Amino acid sequence: MNPVLRCSVVTIFPDIIKSYLSASIMKRAVARGLISATVHNLRDHTTDRHRTVDDYPYGGGAGMVMKPDPFFRIANHLWPDREKRRIILLSPKGRLFTQQLAKELISDCRELVFFCGRYEAIDERVHRYLADDEISIGDYVLTGGELPALVIIDAVARLVPGVLGDSRSAEEDSFARGLLDYPHYTRPEVLDGMNVPEVLLSGNHREIEQWRRRQALTATRSLRPDVFAAYRPSEEDEKILKEIKEDS
Repeated sequence: MNPVLRCSVVTIFPDIIKSYLSASIMKRAVARGLISATVHNLRDHTTDRHRTVDDYPYGGGAGMVMKPDPFFRIANHLWPDREKRRIILLSPKGRLFTQQLAKELISDCRELVFFCGRYEAIDERVHRYLADDEISIGDYVLTGGELPALVIIDAVARLVPGVLGDSRSAEEDSFARGLLDYPHYTRPEVLDGMNVPEVLLSGNHREIEQWRRRQALTATRSLRPDVFAAYRPSEEDEKILKEIKEDS
């Protein structure tokens, strides 16, 4: 079986990536051949005895800059054919990662190669002449690109058929249909006076679906107005929204 999703991660801390990929859903997906995930140590593609991957910045300034040559060396050695790989640089300058972008990446037939930066920055020549794409997972600062790479791989892997035990899980996740998820409940039915909503115990699937839709619309409108503004409601949604406005 050829894996639907092929990923490679280039990092100077391979154990961070390996640890996550060797647990839970990701471990099972790799074992079943649904996805492939390979980790490469950037230091293996240096040429000095100290395996140096960083140096002082030209022009001065705080911090160290990751050298460009190890990145070019590993790319030319492992992925010489640009048509078969998509090098993704995890960068605050990149486009914001969303569920829609996850769907775009899963539809890409090329291997997804993630370059994880560290220190102050990566030499600009990697950005300009080597990376095919730059992605950011949010407007905040992290120590390195390993966590963003794992976030993206996890989100994309969930879209591969068979990775999740129930295919409906991916379809009903928050953002999968343009809305936040509805509330979830399980046993016990009553916990210290806190009850599960009666509609969920009714067995009426039509009413349950309508309740869940109403909850999702209400939560998205209230908690994420930016997401709600981009959402295109169906006719059924319009009726529910009208009821919500009348009740508020």
